[in-house]
Formats: sequence, C-alpha cells, structure tokens
Amino acid sequence: MPTIGLFEAKQKLSELVERARSGEEIGITRHGKLVAKIVPAEVKKDSWKAVFDDLDDYRKNLKGRPVTDEEMKEWINEGRE
Repeated sequence: MPTIGLFEAKQKLSELVERARSGEEIGITRHGKLVAKIVPAEVKKDSWKAVFDDLDDYRKNLKGRPVTDEEMKEWINEGRE
C-alpha cells in the first residue's frame, strides 16, 4: 500500500479520492507513522467471495470444531455495533 504524508495528502485529496475510487488503498502518515487510510467505499464482488472463503476455512479449523450458527450471528451483530 502506498503512503503519503498528511500535508501532501491535504494538497492532493481530490487525486487520492479518485485513486481510491479506482480500487487503490492509500495510507496517510503523520511524522512517518501510519495514522489513516483512504479506501474504496464499495467492496468488489470478488472480495466478498474471498472473505466468505476465508471465513469458511476459519470455521472448519476453529480449535477442531466448527463455529455454531449462534456464534456466527453473535459475531455479525458485534460487527454492526
């Protein structure tokens, strides 16, 4: 992920937004440390498939037992808070 300093990011915000709109993630640094990211607002459909594939693998390997539907619902609800 490319990074840019905060001062320069303020000067080039429109350009950075367009880059993010095309799918790129850009890190914003302050004093050399990553403090924020500009990311695309929408998740590409292929990304969702990867998320669910990873989640399915995680469910199968969770300490030798699958995650219950109740646990999954609880995690989803926690993510909405």
